[in-house]
Order: sequence, then C-alpha cells, then structure tokens
Amino acid sequence: MYTRENTKKIKVGSCSIGGGSRIKIQSMTNTKTKDVEKTVAQIQQLEQAGCDIVRLGVPDMESAKALHVIKKKTSVPLVADIHFDYRLALESIAAGIDKLRINPGNIGSEDRIEKVVRAAKESRIPIRIGVNGGSLDQEIRRKHQEKITAEALVESAEKHIRILEAHSFSDIAVSMKASSVPLTIEAYRLFSQRFDYPTHIGVTEAGTLMKGTVKSSVGLGILLYLGIGDTLRVSLTADPVEEVQVAKSILTSLQLYGKPQVEFVSCPTCARCQIDLIKLAETIEKKVGFVDKNIKIAIMGCGVNGPGEAKDADIGIAGGDKKALLFKKGEIIGSYPEEEIVDRLLLEIHKL
Repeated sequence: MYTRENTKKIKVGSCSIGGGSRIKIQSMTNTKTKDVEKTVAQIQQLEQAGCDIVRLGVPDMESAKALHVIKKKTSVPLVADIHFDYRLALESIAAGIDKLRINPGNIGSEDRIEKVVRAAKESRIPIRIGVNGGSLDQEIRRKHQEKITAEALVESAEKHIRILEAHSFSDIAVSMKASSVPLTIEAYRLFSQRFDYPTHIGVTEAGTLMKGTVKSSVGLGILLYLGIGDTLRVSLTADPVEEVQVAKSILTSLQLYGKPQVEFVSCPTCARCQIDLIKLAETIEKKVGFVDKNIKIAIMGCGVNGPGEAKDADIGIAGGDKKALLFKKGEIIGSYPEEEIVDRLLLEIHKL
C-alpha cells in the first residue's frame, strides 16, 4: 500500500500538500474570471462549503488582470489554469496567484518556459502539471499507436517534469486525468511507483451530478484507499459546490476527512415505513450540510432499524405512524408529529 507520507511536501498559499498533510479538496469556478463580482462570490461559496483550494480558468489577459482584484477580495488559495500563452502565467504570478496549473511543454519556446519558471521561483509558487487523456501530444500518441494508455499518461507527465527539473524547479504537483476510471487508477498507480511528487487526483469529464458522483467515487475511492492522492477534485457537470460536497463525502466514507464533518446515514425505506422518509432525509441532509461538528445523524424509517441499529449515532429519528421518535445514542428522548420532527432534530443538533 502506498502512503501519502512518502510524497514531497509543497506549499500552496496557506495550504500544505503532500508529505502526510491532510488531503485537500479542490474545485474550479465556472464563472467568467473577468467578472470579478460573480467570481469572488462563487469562490466564497466554495470556501464556505469546505473547499481548500479553488482553481480559475485564465483564457485571456483580461481574466489574468482580474486576478489582482480577486486575490484581494478572497482568502482561500487560488490556482490559475493556463493554456499555451506564457504571458497569462506571468500576469497571474504578478497578481499574487498561489499556484499555476500549466504544462510547460505547451507554452512555447525554451526562453518562455524559463521566464515562467523563474517568476514562479521568485514568488515561491508551485506548478501543477496537468496531463489529460484527451490532450496528449502527437509524439506520445504515435508512440502508443494512437491509444490513450496509462503508460502514455505517465510518460507525458514525466516529459513535463523533466522540463521543469532542467530549470532546477521541483515545487511540482502532478495530475493524470482520464474519463475512464480503470485508466485513471492505473496511471496514478504507475506514477506513484516512480515519482514522489504529490498528486492531484480526479476522473475528468465524469458527467452529471448522479453519474459523475458514481464514477468519481469509484475512481477516487480506490486511489485513496491505496494511499494515492494528496489533493482531489470531483469533476461534475453541476454547481461547483456539489463537487465539494461529494469530495467531502468520499473522504468521510474512508475516514480521511480531517475537518469537523457531519456523518449522515439513512435507511432505504420499506413497507414498514409510515412517514415520508425520503423527503425528511433530503430536507435534513441539506439543513445540516454546513454544520461544523463531528457528529453522526441517523434518519431511520421505523423502530426496527432505529434506534436499535443506529444506536451508535449521536442523534437520530425513527419513523412511526405519521410521527417519529427522537433518540440520542440509542436512547429515546421524545416522540413528535412528522411535521415537527425536523425542527426538533435541528434544535437537539445545535445543543450537541
């Protein structure tokens, strides 16, 4: 089993990545970066949801210049995502960005690479090499018979690493994302056998909220269980806040989430259930999503499943006939009508 303790530690603003540090959750804004007001608002929403690092697309100079203001209005570490134009990287560094996501082989001549690396060194900014299965260069694609393989992804990452190392730069993180779960897992596994740079893991283009959550949970869960991954992003075609919530759930499920977090459990319902448990569970889950406490909440459909089966929960409810029992650590503390139970439960949660 691999261990995160074996990876190199780098700094991204106030965050440490790798070297046994807590796994960091990342997401990416989907606003136009040049729209400062909307971008700042979304960054703040992501931070409130539990996001540790936020990435922003920087497609043009107007967006790069907007980073000067965005940095002043936010506190979470920010990553500038740069493609092809080295001048955007230089402007982002000048704006005080905390990290670059860039592939050095894609930004032009050696002197342009040298300018970016020198600026990153002077500002002590790390660089994430972002390899993507859909954008391998032609030389590597031909070598692998136009097939996207795990070896091809690792080879591409190594190519970019060597470019940076040639300039004596080693504050590097690496990602090798593909939309295929098995391919993604194998690429990171091979990379982790050969390099000690910290990895940013994710399944790219995972899909909509439901399907993307499943693919990401499978891929990231396996990698994390193997000890691979120092930061992660759940890539969804959805509100970026949803990415953070799913990421928190993945880490919590593997007991890897280092911040206070609500653990939420609920039963699947059956013929014994006499209350609208699905609606109750969805309502309660949303209301406790931002509770900053290490507690376990159980929402059970009947007296068979709770409080007995959920007696290890800090607090929970068990449905009855249009009413529900409220219990703490398996002990019943009250019985309330269905329409009152949510407010009663929330009141007790705030007392914990």
